[in-house]
Amino acid sequence: MKKYKVIGNILGFEDTLNVEISEIDELFSTIKDTENEDISFTIANPYTLREYSFDLPSDIRVILEINEKSNVSVYNVVVIQKPLENSTINFLAPIVVNNDNNKIAQAVLSAKRHPDFGMTESIKSFKE
Repeated sequence: MKKYKVIGNILGFEDTLNVEISEIDELFSTIKDTENEDISFTIANPYTLREYSFDLPSDIRVILEINEKSNVSVYNVVVIQKPLENSTINFLAPIVVNNDNNKIAQAVLSAKRHPDFGMTESIKSFKE
């Protein structure tokens, strides 16, 4: 479990400033607000599901102090459903982590520039 400082906002969690990320397995992890134990959500490692690349918006690159040598991780927010394979993943708003300085931010990508990424893609669509 590692602690991170939220730079900017995570959509829907604007008051969350410090988080811990706990890996569940190679696909899922959990983000928990370190100051409010009632706030947590599930994130996914997109690279276990699909080819996933995008140009990191320059504002995110700047606020996270990311350069070509930075150790960066990317996650996507999951909305858990029952059964689990009906859960959806938002590929248009990745959470970007700079592991070198323990800062995270959420990028919002343009749907026009990334037509292959959806906001509510179901996990089962990648299992077929």
